[in-house]
Amino acid sequence: MQSFTDSNYWLTTVSMPQGTAGDLPQRADVVVIGAGFTGLSAARTLAKAGANVVVLEANSIGWGASSRNGGMVLTGLKLSPETLASRYGMELTRRMYAASLASIDLVEQIVREENIACDFSRCGHLEVACKPSHFDSYARSVETIAKEFNHHLRVVPRAQLSGEIGSSIYFGGMVDETSAGLNPARYAAGLAAAAMNAGASVYENVRVLQITPETQNGNRGFRIQTDRANIFAGKVLVATSGYTSSATPALRRKIIPIGSFIITTEQLSDSLARELSPCNRMIYDSKHYLYYYRLTPDNRMLFGGRAAFFPETKNTVRRSAEILRRGMVQVFPQLRDTRIAHAWGGTLDFCFDTMPHAGQSDGIYYALGYAGHGVAMATYLGAKVAEQISGQRVDIPFTEIPFPGAPMGLYNERPWFLPFAGAYYKVLDWVS
Repeated sequence: MQSFTDSNYWLTTVSMPQGTAGDLPQRADVVVIGAGFTGLSAARTLAKAGANVVVLEANSIGWGASSRNGGMVLTGLKLSPETLASRYGMELTRRMYAASLASIDLVEQIVREENIACDFSRCGHLEVACKPSHFDSYARSVETIAKEFNHHLRVVPRAQLSGEIGSSIYFGGMVDETSAGLNPARYAAGLAAAAMNAGASVYENVRVLQITPETQNGNRGFRIQTDRANIFAGKVLVATSGYTSSATPALRRKIIPIGSFIITTEQLSDSLARELSPCNRMIYDSKHYLYYYRLTPDNRMLFGGRAAFFPETKNTVRRSAEILRRGMVQVFPQLRDTRIAHAWGGTLDFCFDTMPHAGQSDGIYYALGYAGHGVAMATYLGAKVAEQISGQRVDIPFTEIPFPGAPMGLYNERPWFLPFAGAYYKVLDWVS
């Protein structure tokens, strides 16, 4: 394996804004925990509505998955429309799918309103079929989505796939022109600047230790104990996704932190980049243990996947980089001699039902569980829950679905089962 930089490529393209200086205030209308897409979107919405908002971030702005992902702004949800309809009924499924489409529009609206230079582009996404049976299911999905959701996708037969991707290993594809791509670190930086410009305070390197219901001067709220000071807030929003901590144990037991890893190549020539991705789509394959990939704005191939299920460490990043490079060359033999420039990892937040969730737990608001669709859905749910906190009547379909924990209570906040989960998904891919 050639040498590469164990670092996040996206962070080389941006200078993150500095958080709010000084001591924590003693009180706030709303405390938001986490300065990623969810928390920053919520803080922006709350501050624009006139609330006194304080965001507490254990590390730095955009430190978690928000700056480490592939920058894919995707329609739909992790589960197929057929699975969603059988589980939740078609009426609720329609509303959830509509929310996924609205989430793309919201990201585009924020980028435009706040003038965020993050290379946002409605380039569409391409799902590629790893097996003939996967391709056969695309026609059914396209028909269902057109009929039930009035949203139109396009099936690409194998014979025409070369117009979408410079790889011959797949059995066809499905294109959704509505999806988009962006630079996630620049987007996180822009969201943070927008939130602070609207009046929110964002404090970095503040770790929340405990949240306790409390009444002060006749006002019910919460005392948030941190490693720096305590702060009282009327309302609290937990926006910590895959980095949810023991400060909110009930939520932590419902979140599975899964490692996802990415490599980027050196810059490619224009001709090679066009050969690999003629339409510059956001691309992912049909496996459970999937690969996802795209060109970056400066013509690098970004290639990611669940190479190791455990969250990122130096060892898992290095091991995953080797796995991902082999996968990339299998998809694109043209890149066999191309140098890997960057490799990094991050932690996704999966729930046991593979669905996003929002609502209240013991009076504390939350939004999380994006399962790889977090750029758009985290932005959307952050804003929608913030509107709800502000007293608006808001339709959030994800508050209406059950939020399951581990079967038989076998999860005590430590994901001991991740190696088994990885093996299980590999078996599913083998038999499906």
